[in-house]
Amino acid sequence: MKINFLHLIRIVRHGWKNIWLHRLRSLLTVLGIVFGVASVIAMLAIGEGASFEARKMIESLGSNNIIIRSVKLPADAKTQQASLLGVYGLTDRDMRKLETIPSVVRIIPAWEMEEDVWYYGKNISARVIGTLPEYQHALNLSIKTGRFFDYTDIQKSLPVAIIGSTVRTSLFPAEDPIGKSIKIRSSYFTIIGIAGEKVFAGASESFVAEDMNIAVYVPISTTKDFFGEYEVKRTTGGIRSWERNWVQYHRFVVQVSDTDKILATASLVSDILSQTHKKQDYQIIVPLELLRQAERTKRIFNIVLGSIAAISLIVGGIGIMNIMLAIVTERTKEIGIRRAVGARKRDIINQFLTESVILSASGGFIGIMLGILIPKAVTKFAGMMTIITPWSILLSFSISVAVGIGFGLYPARKAAELDPIQALRYE
Repeated sequence: MKINFLHLIRIVRHGWKNIWLHRLRSLLTVLGIVFGVASVIAMLAIGEGASFEARKMIESLGSNNIIIRSVKLPADAKTQQASLLGVYGLTDRDMRKLETIPSVVRIIPAWEMEEDVWYYGKNISARVIGTLPEYQHALNLSIKTGRFFDYTDIQKSLPVAIIGSTVRTSLFPAEDPIGKSIKIRSSYFTIIGIAGEKVFAGASESFVAEDMNIAVYVPISTTKDFFGEYEVKRTTGGIRSWERNWVQYHRFVVQVSDTDKILATASLVSDILSQTHKKQDYQIIVPLELLRQAERTKRIFNIVLGSIAAISLIVGGIGIMNIMLAIVTERTKEIGIRRAVGARKRDIINQFLTESVILSASGGFIGIMLGILIPKAVTKFAGMMTIITPWSILLSFSISVAVGIGFGLYPARKAAELDPIQALRYE
């Protein structure tokens, strides 16, 4: 079928003229479409930003890693005796057992504590992590300036440290930290490297995320020689008191040879630890499984948000249908005159359907602008990351046009079915 573009342009121009004559009414009519389209874009942008941060945080733990953490059990009736003894967590025996798993490439231990880090009059509370050189690559830790410690530093138990980005900005806002010394308890450590900034995405029920930017990394041999193996906890009033909590390792990073073997290896790790531990004083975290859960959560989140936005668009479509039915009634005599001078039913349908599509498309265009501004405002004032995707804009606009066609078709057909004689008599 040949398309007469000049005729189409005349229809669109006439439709736009009729809508412009009632500007306020037309604007109120398309508000439902405006808010529906804006909510689709804004909510998907917020959801995409939150999902991106969660994925980055989980991926930073390494998709081929299994993280095992020591967990201190609460001192209830069943664990009272264990709590008084103060012995819990991962040990060398656990490491030797886990190393027998064929798919395990290496196990990287880490010993941690919360300490005040001082540089002259400035201080910040940070996690001091004693570990091995492989820790850097296992957790995708980049070095912005300087270097990470090596096995020579470990063999000599040298007091060297790598600081996170937040520690660097807090203690050294206007000077180069490399070569400077920071004080932890009564010991001084020379800074040899500055870690790059890492994404921090909060916490979930299955995993407590840790801000790796507020950390100081030192050789594991240095932590044992300088601080021993007893934890120091901060109590009320800022006073420090010794707790009889002996823990050999706070964390294992278990590197697996193949991503396909992650879940099977995690099951073997769980079986081995359940045999070597009388109580559940450990937690197994599988970043790959967390990543899959995050993807599933994102899909559910998108479905929920899409359903809410769809309701808004349907409400907007009902508003368009309502006003188009009123317009048909207002212009009944005009329809009769056009039919009398030779207009076909198809011409009447095309005219009213074009006006309906112009209304919905205009609402969609305004909604797109509003939907782009809302995520920017959320990012600026709430500090949340938002990502506006092109497909969300295309999808929302396409739906708005489809709503205009769907809800404008009935009024257009009703206008076309009017009897010309009765329409001419209509007052």
